[in-house]
Amino acid sequence: MKFAIIAAGEGSRLAQEGVKSPKPLIEIQGVPIIERLVHIFLRNNASSVSIIINNQQPQTLALLQKMQSNLPLNIVVKDTPSSMHSMHALMPHLQGDEKFCLTTVDTLFHEEEFTRFIKAFEESTTDGMMAVTGYIDDEKPLYIDTDDELNITAFCDTRSKENRYISGGIYGLTPKALLTLQRCIDEGVYRMRNFQRALIADGLSLKAYPFGKIIDIDHAGDIVKAEEFLSQE
Repeated sequence: MKFAIIAAGEGSRLAQEGVKSPKPLIEIQGVPIIERLVHIFLRNNASSVSIIINNQQPQTLALLQKMQSNLPLNIVVKDTPSSMHSMHALMPHLQGDEKFCLTTVDTLFHEEEFTRFIKAFEESTTDGMMAVTGYIDDEKPLYIDTDDELNITAFCDTRSKENRYISGGIYGLTPKALLTLQRCIDEGVYRMRNFQRALIADGLSLKAYPFGKIIDIDHAGDIVKAEEFLSQE
């Protein structure tokens, strides 16, 4: 399976709160979060890992280039207006016959849960499998409606009684999803959540996979939360 990381955001909120390190280089348990993700992916039999960063991250690029000498990394350096556009910039590395898993760089999870997710997606016949969680600590969460068998029926900006979960920022997809992605780009669609809605509109079958907890690092205080969370592995 191919893996990919979106790490092209500016991390402006962290910078405003005094965090000097670029988001991908924030260390949790002494390891930069982007390096942690790469090694987790490799332990889950990644055939390749493709990463996009922006042009304002020379330190991150230097780390990735150093890692690239020993690992199957594809590095894209490009400024993009949204995560969906970042995914599109990675698309040449995701095309082919293999399934792929895409995450945002600031997504923190327990590795054992992730490995179970990957195994379930590998064995699945659905067009996609999305990590979801009932833990909500996000300013603008994407709520997810499912049926009783955890088939995803809608992606929602607001909460309702049908919303048990929010998106966890981990997307398992088949190459079929790239056709929808290209359509979204051609039609001027923005935002990853609108791409996910387009997957439903195009008739792709998507399954929700519940994680106990997933943490995003958006604020300085989230770094402490992540340290505490991962210490429970």
